[in-house]
Amino acid sequence: MIRRLLAWLLLLLPLLAGIAYWQGVWRPPPRWDPAAPLDFRAEPNFLTGLKLARMQMQPDSCFAAFEASEMPVARVPDRESDQGCPIRAALRLQGSQVEFSPNRPVVTCPLAAAWALFERHALQQAARQHLGTTVTVVRHLGSYNCRNVYGRAQGRRSQHATANALDIAGFTLADGRSVMLPRDWEAADGRGAFLRAVRDGACRSFRAVLGPDYNAAHRDHFHLDRGPWGRCS
Repeated sequence: MIRRLLAWLLLLLPLLAGIAYWQGVWRPPPRWDPAAPLDFRAEPNFLTGLKLARMQMQPDSCFAAFEASEMPVARVPDRESDQGCPIRAALRLQGSQVEFSPNRPVVTCPLAAAWALFERHALQQAARQHLGTTVTVVRHLGSYNCRNVYGRAQGRRSQHATANALDIAGFTLADGRSVMLPRDWEAADGRGAFLRAVRDGACRSFRAVLGPDYNAAHRDHFHLDRGPWGRCS
């Protein structure tokens, strides 16, 4: 009898918790609350992807995440385009521990959110694990470029056309070393392992991650975007 009552209680508890949640009577800690802003400092969990996806449709939730994470943003004005290349809900990308060279690129807020997670929970961890140091400078090839995929005359617009993508060519480390694509992709002294760990870690935050293993067009950089098509290669 007691075991049966306990079994019923275990079945009822999730239902009661759900009712209390939707009525606003009870809230779990923010990192376990689907409605709470994403905190980039917290270890990612099963809700992280959901909160990132919501940012695509609700840009305000993206800027709220930066506020909750106590990370300042430098917003840029929206810009319409008669060529299908508008810039909306964008900012100047700023790392928490890295600088960008040659400049701070303009990216969408969801892409910046993915970067904030990637830098903290993948990039620096990979640098410490494989190279014994941290990344201080990220060398990029740009973000916004009003063009089609691969620059073709016909076809769909690239994610670069709306600043929803970033191309990374390499990194400078705290000890002065540099790690570059494609030079170090096959390196056996930790640099190659680091670059592959960076690629794999980026796949947990970005929708599409394309690099040297994808095709010749990406042999010299990682393409990172938060577009609708998922690919990790």
